[in-house]
Amino acid sequence: MKGLSLLLGYVMLFTTGYTQKQSPVPRKATTVLYQKKLSDTEKFPELILNDVACNFTTQGLVITGNKNTIRLNKYYSLGERLVRYHVRFSNNTKAVFQSSTGDFKVIIDVPKQKIAIETNPVVWKRVKIFPDNEYLVEIQRIYQQSKVKLTDLSTGVEEELEINGDGPGGVGEGAMGSEKGLVHQWDYYCFGLLEGTSLTIKQICVQAMESNLTLLLYGDSITQPEGYFPAKDFPLSWTQLIMQHVKGKSMSSGRGGCTIREVLERIKNELPYVKAKYVMVTIGTNGGNTEANLSELVEYIFAQGSIPILNNIPSNEHATQAEANILIEKVRRKYNVNGCRFDLATSLNHDGKEVDKTTMWHEDYTAINNWGHYYHHPNVKGSYLMYLQTLTDTPEIYE
Repeated sequence: MKGLSLLLGYVMLFTTGYTQKQSPVPRKATTVLYQKKLSDTEKFPELILNDVACNFTTQGLVITGNKNTIRLNKYYSLGERLVRYHVRFSNNTKAVFQSSTGDFKVIIDVPKQKIAIETNPVVWKRVKIFPDNEYLVEIQRIYQQSKVKLTDLSTGVEEELEINGDGPGGVGEGAMGSEKGLVHQWDYYCFGLLEGTSLTIKQICVQAMESNLTLLLYGDSITQPEGYFPAKDFPLSWTQLIMQHVKGKSMSSGRGGCTIREVLERIKNELPYVKAKYVMVTIGTNGGNTEANLSELVEYIFAQGSIPILNNIPSNEHATQAEANILIEKVRRKYNVNGCRFDLATSLNHDGKEVDKTTMWHEDYTAINNWGHYYHHPNVKGSYLMYLQTLTDTPEIYE
């Protein structure tokens, strides 16, 4: 058996030029991405206190200052995830649980006995909150939907509040409608005290909705169509079309505006826990790709026991995809990995050179900041053509 293993290792080395690295600390697949009970017996360097007046005690983290929020310094963007806080309120607590960018805020107001999601539009409801009781505050995101659940651990009573997003499609004259209720929950979970005597955080848990995935998709805004697709068309976005046809479980993890460095950081916080057979990455629209960091990305995915799929980025109005995809294709050859040629699916003449504007949402920024007209987020037509491209270029994900 040892001889066979050695032979296979040599075969891998000479056929790909690369030997897969093993994860230094193998983990079983789990939905739990992070979980800590807070006390005074342990250090929590991942909690950025931001000069907030607080104290770790046997009862948990007792927050008394209201000048800022505390951040869990773990970067997540899975489209299906939740954070759960085990908390206790004082009788005059007004607490906030939010994203680090502030696009999403949950306010729990004990004196006014209400919870609210303060986005556009604001949604809220009256609830019964007893200061002597302990509660679970659960904030869930499933693509265009965000939900808050408050559970009384003494009575078992649950209260829920949700908001469903509706993207505009394009921008300006290209918009298909107005944006409503869209929240990204970017990028770090934050919590704090707005008013009152104290807020006690006893435990924090971050979870994915599924584990043992067949496919996990990573990228920037192109891989986050929930941030701009109209709700009625969202099931027709390219990520959703792919996931609908994959036989096993799948999820996407897109973040608008990011580069490969942020993608790699997210992968390190998510992939080792949930596990996936295939990890599909579409990154480079916002620059930042180098051979070194693309290689690091591919090697890290291999080290987690997954199979990397490194896609060409779609065509865009400035044709920056051409140079980026030359590098991506070079790295694919280096590691003998597969990838989907999304640039062909979204270009005139299917040659990866000039964008086919009919495959993209029209984003007109002339009246906003004079950026001009952009065509780089796939619309319904572009999404379908990208999905069809996966059938020819990466059919293995559907096996």
